[in-house]
Amino acid sequence: MADETAREGSLEAPRRHPLDWRNSSFYDETALQAELERVFEVCHGCRRCFSLCNAFPTLFDAIDATDTGELEGVPKQVFRDVVDHCYLCDMCFMSKCPYVPPHPWNIDFPHLMLRAKAQRFRAEGAPWRDRLLTDTDTVGRLAGIPVVAEVVNAVNATGAGRALLEHTLGVARDAPLPRYESRSARQRLGSGRARPQALTGPAGGTTGRVVLFTTCYGNRNLPAICEDLVAVFEHNGIEVRLADTERCCGMPKLELGDLDAVARSRDANVPALAHLVAEGWDIVAPVPSCVLMFKQELPLMFPGDDAVNRVAGAFFDPFAYLVARHRAGRLRTDFAAGLGKVAYQVPCHLRVQNIGLKTRELLELVPDTQVQPIERCSGHDGTYGVKQRFRAASLRIAAPVVSRVRDAGAAHFTSDCPMAGEQIAGALGGDHYTHPLTLLRQAYGL
Repeated sequence: MADETAREGSLEAPRRHPLDWRNSSFYDETALQAELERVFEVCHGCRRCFSLCNAFPTLFDAIDATDTGELEGVPKQVFRDVVDHCYLCDMCFMSKCPYVPPHPWNIDFPHLMLRAKAQRFRAEGAPWRDRLLTDTDTVGRLAGIPVVAEVVNAVNATGAGRALLEHTLGVARDAPLPRYESRSARQRLGSGRARPQALTGPAGGTTGRVVLFTTCYGNRNLPAICEDLVAVFEHNGIEVRLADTERCCGMPKLELGDLDAVARSRDANVPALAHLVAEGWDIVAPVPSCVLMFKQELPLMFPGDDAVNRVAGAFFDPFAYLVARHRAGRLRTDFAAGLGKVAYQVPCHLRVQNIGLKTRELLELVPDTQVQPIERCSGHDGTYGVKQRFRAASLRIAAPVVSRVRDAGAAHFTSDCPMAGEQIAGALGGDHYTHPLTLLRQAYGL
């Protein structure tokens, strides 16, 4: 009967508990070890997540290699390896695990991995190279200095430069590296923007006025996607502006376990964004990880913070925003050209937002366009896919996506996550990636 009750409870929607990261017991090593053993025992008995990432095969292979075939014989170093292979994509919680809350077993594998990362960071710190790789604001400011940007890009394009990066920062020499632009998106777009000629106003739960959070990648590495977003939104009578200041959303530091640094990013971003929300602005960002950070991770870290919750409620994926306005009759469909067949990799950090395939829905409004979604992980996931230590595992995870894109025979390959897109394009052996905002702008003929 107890098991039947547990199964009935598991049919409810997954429920995420807040992250109790400011409680000293959160960092207690003995309690953490006991919880790791409890959860790993459940995962060992289930094994539904074996195909998601390399964390689960690492655990299951280690258990299978013991004399007893049980967790008790697994060396504790393997526990650390499992934690290292988790890049907090949340797919196990959202799509696979039958034991998530409200199930009484209360399994939240990603939050347990985050707790382990945070405990280790507090007890041991992190290698300087990991701190540098996750300090996207500093790296972007330095690498984006005129002349310096060209030098960095040139060095990164050479075999000797890549060998140096692998030796010093542990960045695999075959991993895709972003270019750095000397003129950022914020510089190109300016601190304020003129209104479109014909504002279309509120519709479909949106205000028709958006703050563009450019993101580290959009600002310094691929500013063109921010320009594409602005062009498409303004074409549809949506007013766009920038926040006066912007810092990294904190996702790279979250993956490192540096939760105090995440809190500092919150302190830098949220008050200004909350003020703009109070003035009637919505918020969009062109990278799914940053949207997820504001919509899910920060509210779970700061559950009683009104400003965090106001920002989360006003934060949108750009395609979800446009689809909402289309359903309310406020989206222009004066497309100038079809896109043909589009192979579309759906990023993990978009899938776990539970908003549906809004990018496909919108692109298929374009005449003569067919979108083939591929709901598999790219294996990139922040800094994981570029590190030499994890590079082979990253490519194994990406292999099914690469095969499906190659076999699709599509005119375009796209992904909402530019890092995932570059990872897959690199494995395809060429420059095959185009961001969906760029495709949409092309379809409009802007």
